[in-house]
Amino acid sequence: MIWRMPIEHRYSDIEACAQYLADELGPDLRIAAPLGLGKPHGLLNALYQLTKAASSRSLRLYTALSLTRPQPAPGLERRFLGPFLERHFGADQVDPQYALDQAHDALPSNVEVHEFYMQSGALLHAGSAQRNYISQNYTHVARDLVVQDINLLVQLVARREGPDGVHYSLSCNPDLTLDFLSKQQASGRQRPLCVAVVHPDLPYLGGAAEVAEAYFDVELCPEKSPRLFALPRLPVDLTEYALGLHASALVRDGGCLQIGIGALSDALVKALLLRQQDNTQWRRALVGLDPTGATHALAGRFGGLTPFQSGLYGASEMVMDGFMHLQRAGILKRRSWDNLALERASAAGRLASDVPGGHYLRGAFFLGSNQLYEWLEATEKADPDAIDMCPVSNVNQLYGDHQALAMLQRRGARFFNTCMMASLLGAATSDTLDDGAVVSGVGGQYNFVAMAHELPDGRSALLLRSTRSSRGGIESNIRWNYGQTTIPRHLRDLIITEYGVADLRGKSDSECIEAMLSISDARFLDALCAEAKSHGKLAADFQIPEAWRQHRPRHLHEVLAPLQQKGLFPMFPFGSDFTEVEQRLLPALNWLKATSGTWRGKLQLLRGLLSPGVPVAGEPAALARMKLEKPSSMAERIEQRLLQAALRRTGSAN
Repeated sequence: MIWRMPIEHRYSDIEACAQYLADELGPDLRIAAPLGLGKPHGLLNALYQLTKAASSRSLRLYTALSLTRPQPAPGLERRFLGPFLERHFGADQVDPQYALDQAHDALPSNVEVHEFYMQSGALLHAGSAQRNYISQNYTHVARDLVVQDINLLVQLVARREGPDGVHYSLSCNPDLTLDFLSKQQASGRQRPLCVAVVHPDLPYLGGAAEVAEAYFDVELCPEKSPRLFALPRLPVDLTEYALGLHASALVRDGGCLQIGIGALSDALVKALLLRQQDNTQWRRALVGLDPTGATHALAGRFGGLTPFQSGLYGASEMVMDGFMHLQRAGILKRRSWDNLALERASAAGRLASDVPGGHYLRGAFFLGSNQLYEWLEATEKADPDAIDMCPVSNVNQLYGDHQALAMLQRRGARFFNTCMMASLLGAATSDTLDDGAVVSGVGGQYNFVAMAHELPDGRSALLLRSTRSSRGGIESNIRWNYGQTTIPRHLRDLIITEYGVADLRGKSDSECIEAMLSISDARFLDALCAEAKSHGKLAADFQIPEAWRQHRPRHLHEVLAPLQQKGLFPMFPFGSDFTEVEQRLLPALNWLKATSGTWRGKLQLLRGLLSPGVPVAGEPAALARMKLEKPSSMAERIEQRLLQAALRRTGSAN
């Protein structure tokens, strides 16, 4: 079987390339495409349109995380998001059309899309997406793809031409491509046709991500390419900052760090930066949040309260903005070598400082802001060994020929992931609702939790907010039990909320329940305690300590608001993609959305519509941004009055 052939087919026209692939492969396309940033939307759209136009054809796509721009609802949401989305993503941005159709249950009958990870909550009500979801650990995806008779693999790549010819970088997505093609070859199956779609702005990363020209069969280099899909930077509130502060005390100097994406991860990164750069204020905030000293005790056992000297090593399936900020702050700097002798010498402090090579960050895919992409490109040029993008099998698991080395590299590992809910017995729900509806997917979470239990000094920490808004009220995210589980109770380890850290490893069920109660919102303590007692899992004479009854949002605000006023906890800790006026509009629009969810809130909106209140400073600019300064219809006048009421209610135009 020949697996390496020179590229004979090169295209600059997307439709011509798609037609060639359709003619070459026949009527039934079985396509593998990377998750996230590595999907070539233009080519996939062309293949999708060819299939839609001919009922005799079929297309089955295996992928994950199909990135689409938000689709704002009519009214105030569209007025706000419309101009922002065009500015942020560019007017020429291309969404994967199959994903838009799937979200509306409008896929044609001759098209199937199977995703093992979805944009969080985006496809909850899409019937075909729910039926075709494949539940898999990230490390099992390549194995399972082998039996799907894939005949086409498409991937966005970076291209470099030098004295030794053309090379490609898998750049943002070496995660599954390398593993899948390797397993496909080992199985003796037919190699799929592989298409490299060149994007001029994709960072060129070497190492395992770099492949020779002959790795691909077809090159598509479009005349024009839209901007790389960049995630907007998210706001972080005080609840999330409290959670991040507790988590940051569990990180050990000289250890290994894995983090995910989202506001909770941003809060953790910001807290680590505070620990490093303003340790006094960081300790002050932590003392205020931890009056009983529980988090401090855990920090003394396996975390830390001082700035980082040796620094951290990053080993994370996803490389995101947080690692960039940690590196720039001098925290992400502990290097590892893919050589057992060198790594042993480094761990023992015997490695000479002038030994070249070594990386401080290893990842399987990257996704984030435009600033992240620029940093990756600049880092590769200045320090080619610093970042190692590699197969997910080398990031998310210890097993295989590299096990001894991987365990040493991941010494002192702290794996931080988020979940939606946790039970009093320590099980976690991260991807699926009680009725089986998939919110996102397992991804690599189980991989990292299981890996933490195999490492001598590794710990898994699951982060979650203690409560959530639901149906106009507040519900606890800590339950007695739940119908779906992502992480089983026998793998319980650390669970963190804004009220503290529950260390569940090696604990009895009653001890586990007490630990979980200690980080619950006080409004739900009595009911949770009573349920645990009714099932015989908590002693009948157990009494809730008075200190736990202080676990309320008001207490968090009292502790952190003074420090927030000093600038320690900004809404956008790493800058914002929103303008100043848009940042002032956000709280008002969020208030409108939250208020409209209950009958009481709707009555409040009606009162605001009739009497918006006293104008606030900055209001004219906010109305102008929303193009409501001169309403020309009854609908626009209503929108204007509602927005005025929200601005005046939240004070967001001050």
